[in-house]
Amino acid sequence: MANSIEDTYPNIARWVNEHEGWIEIGYDLDSPLSSFIRALDSGGMLWQGKDSYGSLDEALQELDSGLAQVLQEIYGE
Repeated sequence: MANSIEDTYPNIARWVNEHEGWIEIGYDLDSPLSSFIRALDSGGMLWQGKDSYGSLDEALQELDSGLAQVLQEIYGE
């Protein structure tokens, strides 16, 4: 049985479920941003990844790690 996304990426789950933030995955050719994956909330973008990744899982792993730091800065936990 596969792990749930909450188990695999707990900080992404917390970002979306508790903080009420959202993530964007993919490229927007009309945007000045070149990052493949980003985390935003009502205040704007708080984290953005690299321009490309070897896999979607690699991008999600980096997002989860980045959000751990962002959430620590916001909530001090």
